[in-house]
Amino acid sequence: MTDAGVVFEPEAVSTETLAALGEGHIAYVKQIRSEDVPGLFPQAPKIAPGLKLFALHAADGTPIMLTDSREAAIANAWSNELQAVSVH
Repeated sequence: MTDAGVVFEPEAVSTETLAALGEGHIAYVKQIRSEDVPGLFPQAPKIAPGLKLFALHAADGTPIMLTDSREAAIANAWSNELQAVSVH
């Protein structure tokens, strides 16, 4: 069985539609630098520069949490019944 009749046309998909994909089901983990924290998490306390951190984001890009380990970010996603994916 094949899906020969299914064609994906990226130009036909709006930015809003892409942002809504996986909403409430998928979260992504992204490695960030401590210098990027104030822009993503304005309420976070001041963090020393030069640190490697991991941010968990909702599918639409909304920041959820910040941690110093990828494993903690994934565990938080699972505890909130979210499928975690990595962004490089």
